[in-house]
Amino acid sequence: MMKIKSVLLVGILLTCNALAWDIKKVQVAEELDVIQLKNKTLHLDIGIGSGAYHYKNDPADIFYTITDRGPNIKCKDSKKLMGEKLCKKGKIFPVVNFTPTIYKIKLFKNYYKVLEKIQIKNANGIQVSGVSNEGTENAYDIKGNPISFDPQGLDAEALVKLSDGSFWIAEEYGASILHLASDGKILKRVVPAGFEKNLKNAQYKISSSLPAIVAKRPLNRGIESIAISQDENYLYFSMQSPLANPDTNAYKKSNIVRMFKYDIKKDEVIGEYLYKMDKAQSFKLDNKKKQNAVKISEMVSIGDDELIILERVSKTTKFYKVKFKNSILGSKWDDIATSPSLEQSKDVNNIMPKELVLDTSTLKNMPKKIEGIAYIDENNWILINDNDFGIDRYNTYITKLSK
Repeated sequence: MMKIKSVLLVGILLTCNALAWDIKKVQVAEELDVIQLKNKTLHLDIGIGSGAYHYKNDPADIFYTITDRGPNIKCKDSKKLMGEKLCKKGKIFPVVNFTPTIYKIKLFKNYYKVLEKIQIKNANGIQVSGVSNEGTENAYDIKGNPISFDPQGLDAEALVKLSDGSFWIAEEYGASILHLASDGKILKRVVPAGFEKNLKNAQYKISSSLPAIVAKRPLNRGIESIAISQDENYLYFSMQSPLANPDTNAYKKSNIVRMFKYDIKKDEVIGEYLYKMDKAQSFKLDNKKKQNAVKISEMVSIGDDELIILERVSKTTKFYKVKFKNSILGSKWDDIATSPSLEQSKDVNNIMPKELVLDTSTLKNMPKKIEGIAYIDENNWILINDNDFGIDRYNTYITKLSK
């Protein structure tokens, strides 16, 4: 369904004396398509860097990444990027049949190799698309023609692998989490209670066991990160941003993000926790951004209910260590009728303490929009950034950090 070509490029080695991190960067080049527009040519590549994961039993140089829904352009940006305004509100999909895909990658000293590509499929083995679900936002093709909602469409954002070879992924549209077989077939999609009505005719199993309030996410700010417990009994996942509860005004002003613990065997959320994001002005290379520019884009489990959280704007990324505790699950904050809501409240208790592990503004030549961390151990990380399929003409890099 898509044209793919791997290009191996030479990396560069930098040393940051301040924190004793060695930084090795390897540019990613996975070609997708060339699209000729009215007055512009789009050179698209595959944005493989929406999430990353290192499986504990793999060698240290092997890791997994995942794409999101595919190339997309906001309607409001179509005139600037494409020479004419093609739609009023929603997203344009230049490659409508793009399939969200998992990549297995081996990192060498100065190049990388794709070992496997696993395209996500429905229960019948048919590849799914990245086109919007009903209840999210309108979709259009490259000519501005409306595209029907796809009940099977996914905006994949993060992944983990289990010992049985299966995967769990985080997804933004629903927002949802999905269990995939080792070949990419969807075994189950877990959505907020009530969202299942938007997925009629989807050819896979659907569970509506996530709290209904998860559906209050702002559009394109769903579940961006996922982690697995050391014993593989529990998943942790996080909203990308504060909820739009009761409205987008609350989301734009709040800096409190909800994170969850999910019992895999019981198909049940068993914990909900509060994480406070830093003020936007503290992100040194992005100090003119508004508060809603701060996002949670990745998490990784490093111990019993202990995680590293990736908090970012664009050019600056911070990594914090947290311990999940003080659950608010089932409290008044989960009741949509509560007013003022948690996101509107100025006095919120039970926020988890956090400890800064790394601020990339202290390092040199780091990529922007880092969205994935394949955590080998505390002294060896592999980071990857999302280049939005090359639409904005910046590159994806695999960045190896080591001490």
